[in-house]
Amino acid sequence: MNKALSLLIVTVAVFGVGLLGADAAWAEDPADPASPAAAGGAAAVPAAVPMIPGLSLVGAGLAIIGAGIGIGAIGKSTVESIARQPEAAAAMFTPMIITAAMIEGAAFFAIIAVFAKG
Repeated sequence: MNKALSLLIVTVAVFGVGLLGADAAWAEDPADPASPAAAGGAAAVPAAVPMIPGLSLVGAGLAIIGAGIGIGAIGKSTVESIARQPEAAAAMFTPMIITAAMIEGAAFFAIIAVFAKG
């Protein structure tokens, strides 16, 4: 199995596990007096996926593990590239930091999404 297919499978698995444990955030609570459903408006949107308690924590954990692996791979590749071509170290450093920051931002988003769920 090639790397692209493996990455696709892991990505789908992580997001799938996260979705199984996620609440339907867009659904309105008919018991809430500020809800249009309580005022005779549109009915509440039912949850499309079954809620499994705690499963979103597993999805966030997998996302964090994936981010750690990704940042480690970026560092490894950069160090190998600098070892092969030391004069290009300055040109490699900035893209490495930007890429690692983007991966770390995605991991922080996964953590915040789990804890904002309540």
